[in-house]
Amino acid sequence: MRDAVGDGAVNGDEPSGKDLLYEQLKAYEGRPATTSGVGKDTVNEPMIRHWCEAMGDANPAYPAVAPPTMLQAWTMGGLSGHTGRTAAYDELFALLDGAGCTAVVATDCEQEYLRDLRPGDRITFDAVIESVSERKKTALGTGYFVTTRMDVRGGGELAGTHRFRILKYAPGARTKTPAGGTGARATGGGRPGARRPRPVVNRDNAGFWDGVARHQLLIQRCTSCSALRFPWLPGCNACGSPEWDTVAASGAGTVYSYVVMHHPAFPAFDPPYAVGLIELAEGVRMVSNVIGVPYDKVRVGLPVSLEFLRVDEDLELPVFRGSGG
Repeated sequence: MRDAVGDGAVNGDEPSGKDLLYEQLKAYEGRPATTSGVGKDTVNEPMIRHWCEAMGDANPAYPAVAPPTMLQAWTMGGLSGHTGRTAAYDELFALLDGAGCTAVVATDCEQEYLRDLRPGDRITFDAVIESVSERKKTALGTGYFVTTRMDVRGGGELAGTHRFRILKYAPGARTKTPAGGTGARATGGGRPGARRPRPVVNRDNAGFWDGVARHQLLIQRCTSCSALRFPWLPGCNACGSPEWDTVAASGAGTVYSYVVMHHPAFPAFDPPYAVGLIELAEGVRMVSNVIGVPYDKVRVGLPVSLEFLRVDEDLELPVFRGSGG
């Protein structure tokens, strides 16, 4: 079955000839998404402090300056949105929705920092639809990647650029289990035969994954100031020293915060399921699945204990079992 856009359809059989939908979408490249946007708050110390506490960032440079990665936070409009938003983005989404690309997932973001943002800076910004990809087939479904570029200014000076990329796609069909469910829960994978995404292992975190293979959850410890840190980093974010060793976590912790994942569906997962920010007994925090209790029973402060879950023949992951599970 073909969509009303003819050769631009994304559902059904692979179309032949030109992708007419893509030609329509391509016309939106370069069009403004927001003009003369203004941040609802000036850069301020309370927001910087809350951010640093949530991220576990004890860098002494803050809050005299804002962490660079807060760049997008100052532009967020909340539920009421921002003035300056143009119709172009909504029109683009309407075209995609009309072609069956009704689902959306954020895929990645890129930031470039040009100057520090300091308390008192008034934030202004402009955004443009930078690019729309050709039609792509993904594990989630077939659709188009849309990249938006936002230029952020502080006190009238360009402070940084934020690129945000989404996939707007037509969801693929999900396999049902005989009991009427949609496959195993996130603890054991979703669709039969589907594999979890592979973690990115590099020279900075290879030691962590070596520890997981030995059923140890290793935390970095700075050998200069003894500060513990997680996730693994090449240097200490407290004193800057590049020298470190490791300590093994006891496995005890509590749920510091959490989300319940409902959408989008990914073949190796079966929502809804809980993902927690776990505060370990050692004081550092990490993100992982909360298992052993119903997703709607997970709560802040729930005691959890470490387990290692084998999800396929060559991937084992640290997860946390809630008390009572």
